[in-house]
Amino acid sequence: MAKYQTITIDNGGLKMEVCNLGGTITKLFAPDAKGVLGDIVLGYDSPAEYAKRDGYFGALIGRYCNRIGGAKCSIDGKKYKLDVNDGANTLHGGKNSFESAIWDMRLCEGDGWKGVNLHYISPDMHNGFPGNLEVSVFYKLTDNAELVLEYFATTDKPTVCALTNHTYFDLSAGASENILDHYIKINADFFTPPNDKLIPTGEISSVKGTPLDLRKFRKIRDGVEAESKLIVDANGGYDHNYVLKNSDGEIVQAAVVHDPVSGRSMEVLTNEPGMQFYTGNFITKRKGKDGRIYDRHSGFCLETQHWPDSPNQPHFPSTILYPDETYSSATIYRFGALR
Repeated sequence: MAKYQTITIDNGGLKMEVCNLGGTITKLFAPDAKGVLGDIVLGYDSPAEYAKRDGYFGALIGRYCNRIGGAKCSIDGKKYKLDVNDGANTLHGGKNSFESAIWDMRLCEGDGWKGVNLHYISPDMHNGFPGNLEVSVFYKLTDNAELVLEYFATTDKPTVCALTNHTYFDLSAGASENILDHYIKINADFFTPPNDKLIPTGEISSVKGTPLDLRKFRKIRDGVEAESKLIVDANGGYDHNYVLKNSDGEIVQAAVVHDPVSGRSMEVLTNEPGMQFYTGNFITKRKGKDGRIYDRHSGFCLETQHWPDSPNQPHFPSTILYPDETYSSATIYRFGALR
């Protein structure tokens, strides 16, 4: 049996391809304003290319998404040293984490949806994280033109756990050179300011008066080209955690993005307390799918998440998972078109 496998799911409105390497969403087709399907996610032509490339294109991220400062954390007073792969910090669980794993994968369906279930056990002390973490993720295409992501995890030792997906979107499906002329709205009054290494300072600050104020639709370009230390420190774009308005864990609308070229729109809903808006600032020039050359700002990510560096910020929402608990999280990407 081949090491790499892909599954295609088609529910008549949306169409998706998923690879067992990293639980990666390799293709996602959505209709434009004229009803024409286009692949709206960045990626590569073969699984082998995902294996040798950086950037986490389309991958499941864990066991801790985003950054942990100093590559260390304490759990119930016990200190753990984690894998260092981002300066002096841990990024997306360290080297060769969920994005490099071969996931068990099976087709599944229910009332009004078709999808895939992905399963993986992250071994105790892999990259320094304690506990065998058993993870189950569902990707569902619904009859309401939604991609629903549901995450579940259990552990046999106290650990930290925060999962997300790292799909890069381009709602123009390659018709535009980059995503800078997409319009975005993010329903957040606050963000967690990062230092120049992109680790949260611990503050919770208002977006008001900054390029991060996206409470009304704004062209991505306007923020990326703003003369702001927040933008400069993130390598010339957005790479920031927004504080979402769902303190009691209900599903809320986090963001809406619209591409005027294709007419496609995407709404993001989640029960996570945060969302990282990232505009591909660290993408280096490379050949992607169908011969397209990707570069900075070729795609954007809206990574729903617990906040970065929470294990070292006691006043942030906790990411500690205990053996008698089940981690669960849900995110919905809802697609439409403005005619």
